[in-house]
Amino acid sequence: MKQERFVALHREHWSELQRWLDLVDSKQRQALRDPRASGFPVEYRRLCHHLALARARGYSREVTDRLQRMVQQGHRLLYRPPAPRWHRALTFLIAGFPRLVRSEWRCMAAAAVLFFGPALFCLIALQFHPEWAHSLFGSAQLAEFEKMYDPSNDKIGRSNGTDMAMFGTYVMNNVSIAFRTFASGLVLGVGAVYVLAANGVIIGGVAGHLTQMGYGGPFWRFVAAHAAFELTALVIAGGAGLRLGLTLLAPGRQRRGPAMVAAGWIGAQLALGAFAMLLVAAAIEAFWSSIAWFPDVLKFGSAALLWALVLGWLWRGGAEGGHGA
Repeated sequence: MKQERFVALHREHWSELQRWLDLVDSKQRQALRDPRASGFPVEYRRLCHHLALARARGYSREVTDRLQRMVQQGHRLLYRPPAPRWHRALTFLIAGFPRLVRSEWRCMAAAAVLFFGPALFCLIALQFHPEWAHSLFGSAQLAEFEKMYDPSNDKIGRSNGTDMAMFGTYVMNNVSIAFRTFASGLVLGVGAVYVLAANGVIIGGVAGHLTQMGYGGPFWRFVAAHAAFELTALVIAGGAGLRLGLTLLAPGRQRRGPAMVAAGWIGAQLALGAFAMLLVAAAIEAFWSSIAWFPDVLKFGSAALLWALVLGWLWRGGAEGGHGA
């Protein structure tokens, strides 16, 4: 085949491939999400074949040099060493996880309603019917809540334990709740609905009871900061559970087995990100939230900053033009 015919036949394909390689070299994230990325090994072999043909047929240096440069670019991309695990984990948390949360926004919205709806109802209802608290909790539980958030307590939110010991306790407690919320989705989604609503009732009930009896100040100063990570993570774990349940009930056009495998993988990633958020929440709760002597402006100012950080990260993390990797 003559050079002119060979170039005319492949010129458009080479140009498209060159544009994609240039995007990858300039670290444009959309390039790696392009369908071409998954098929690049085949494209690379075809490009090497074109270079071999051009050399064997004695085509001009202009053609062979162009193909040689593209082959070198492709070789660097295809055989570069994988990023270290910590880098991949950080990239997932900064960019991949919030993108995944947004992609499942319907389940996340449903989980938020199921959790925050009962919480707000209980919080408001107990201001008008304080006796309902005794229907939600036993007398010993209410007495313990009141002791923990007594304004005279110099370590609000706890009755004993060092910061480090409480950090471990918070991690185990929060992660166990999130795991139950996620795993309960396998009960046709009904389990996730129940766990989300039940946790909303408990949190709203505690908040409503303490606020009504005049202990709202210490309580809100304690929960304001770590709630940004903790409550959001519980909603995400619940949304992941709902995703499992809905897939089990209605797998769509896929067979139930493959559909559940795909949903399980998505759910596992969401749960992993939620667990990471709960570790952060536990650290804030143990080492910051319990300090009673900080002024309100510092307590609530830091809480507002953390809420803005969490919501902004979930809304824009990994988006085009954002700072995700």
